[in-house]
Amino acid sequence: MQSDGATTQGKLAVVLLSGGLDSATALAAARRDGFRSVTLAIDYGQRHHLELAAANLVSRQLGAVEHRLVKLDLRTIGGSALTADIAVPKDRSEKAIGEGVPITYVPARNLIFLSIATGLAEVVGARDIFVGVNAIDYSGYPDCRPEFIESFARTANLGTQVGTEAIAGKGSGFSIHTPLSALGKADIIRLGVKLGVDYSLTTSCYDPRSDSSPIPIACGSCDSCQLRRRGFQEAGVPDPTRYS
Repeated sequence: MQSDGATTQGKLAVVLLSGGLDSATALAAARRDGFRSVTLAIDYGQRHHLELAAANLVSRQLGAVEHRLVKLDLRTIGGSALTADIAVPKDRSEKAIGEGVPITYVPARNLIFLSIATGLAEVVGARDIFVGVNAIDYSGYPDCRPEFIESFARTANLGTQVGTEAIAGKGSGFSIHTPLSALGKADIIRLGVKLGVDYSLTTSCYDPRSDSSPIPIACGSCDSCQLRRRGFQEAGVPDPTRYS
């Protein structure tokens, strides 16, 4: 089951929170829709690990009831500029950014993250999971597409105790919420401002300065920085990001 919203006041949700712009807005959307949130950050050995401090700050700012950090090391798999000794692409054109799957794609990342979030949801008694994927400014990542989210939701309900009980008519299964799915970056920013997100606490850069925690200085040139910068410009909202 996939949903883009909820209205039940006080239900518990698990929200995947990277510390970036999109996931922060997804957390704010969960709060708007009446959910209490357990936020989940993943330390997967990412080059931009400073985003984890931002995730903690965003979780507090938006009133999550609990923040969890799970550690796993995807560097043992590699295959991405974010988990291996591969240069992060810089200064690519808008056309180049929109073509193909970039080297910053981490193999099966959202599949892994959503699986962990589903496990946490089952443990804490949540039936709703929020993730900040979007299918417009998604940089070519195949695991941000609606088809993937819909497929994962079916799998989650086939492969868990909660899901199999729901199929048998005992309670409700898992729903994956993607409130940003149909929004471009500018629209996401406008929504987040409306919902009270403090974007100065977020970071999107794939290659930030390592000596600039808790909120790192962004490179300003990677694909993610370019999408973020253009989003603020198109939204007509001042960009609080510190760029090097």
